[in-house]
Amino acid sequence: MSRWEPGARERLVVAAVDLFTEQGYDATTVAQIAERAGVTKSTFFRHFPDKRELLVAGQETLSQLLSEGIAEAPADASPLAMVAAGLERASTAMGPMSREIAPRLKAAVAASAELQERDALKSVSLAAAMTAALVARAVPDPTAALASELGVLAFKRGYADWSEGERDAEDQLAGHILAALDELRAASATLG
Repeated sequence: MSRWEPGARERLVVAAVDLFTEQGYDATTVAQIAERAGVTKSTFFRHFPDKRELLVAGQETLSQLLSEGIAEAPADASPLAMVAAGLERASTAMGPMSREIAPRLKAAVAASAELQERDALKSVSLAAAMTAALVARAVPDPTAALASELGVLAFKRGYADWSEGERDAEDQLAGHILAALDELRAASATLG
């Protein structure tokens, strides 16, 4: 096992998702994940404090990208347009590996209450990051919270559509997320 082989973090995520899918989350050990990824247990712990955290690999990056996109949206943008800018920026962090493992990750989460809980906390964290960024742009708190929740829902719907769709190289995640946000915006207008 190479101590500093490049891509260890990504290999650990893929190995964990595969093992969670094959044998279940509870039956999977850190040692098995490290072995499958071709790294040592100490390398695993340099990247993740425990196996639960594999599910939210990249969450900090997503939160930062969402906030940056919102902060850099045009001054006259509506709250949902700011959220759209954040979602578009965050989608740049999701590449081919994210798309490849998405169906297996979805199955692993569906089979584990602990992973479902961690996934829900991830959604709360992303919404909080967007809300804080919107409030920093002088959007009133209730409006910021609602726009952020719509943003999280759009991200989830768009990501699911993208990850389950055809594997066309031209098919970008941002288009799916923004389409989902437009659908949600139209649906919210009918709530009356």
